[in-house]
Amino acid sequence: MKNLKAVFFAVALIGTPLAAQADDFKLSSTKIAEGQQLSAAHVFQGFGCEGGNTSPDLSWANAPAGTKSFAVTVNDPDAPTGSGWWHWFAFDIPGNVNSIPAAAKANAGVPADAIELRNDYGAAGFGGACPPPGEVHRYKFTVHALGIEKLGIDGSVSNALAGFMVNANSIASSTITAVYTR
Repeated sequence: MKNLKAVFFAVALIGTPLAAQADDFKLSSTKIAEGQQLSAAHVFQGFGCEGGNTSPDLSWANAPAGTKSFAVTVNDPDAPTGSGWWHWFAFDIPGNVNSIPAAAKANAGVPADAIELRNDYGAAGFGGACPPPGEVHRYKFTVHALGIEKLGIDGSVSNALAGFMVNANSIASSTITAVYTR
């Protein structure tokens, strides 16, 4: 029992600085803000929605020690699907990258080595907000700091499998939750 207590104490001491550093990892944007309505630029064009279907700029700072790559996800947990709606999933973003510009697309803002999965609209890259009329939905823009350079999966996998791999290799994450209603 004494050895078990020592192990827990050592883990708590070792984990404290890393946890504090992970708390400093922050996502920011000049286009979206916590709890604020998305602009028309970030709304899907189709499905009854009229928008620009462009991604906002995203920047992150203070990645924890050991970060080797990043993943960016955008998910609507309020979509009436039982599993939410994936609006964007990009991974294998090199560890020396700390931002993605607005209106990013593969090889135009999204690093060339990164992989973008198909969103739930069926296209690779960002797909804007488009909730059912009269409903307020949350859009969770998240950057994940990963402890590996590559996830070892390709662009053909599901968002669920990629999400599993990201969560299994995550050191820290930071989220901005914006909203949208029409």
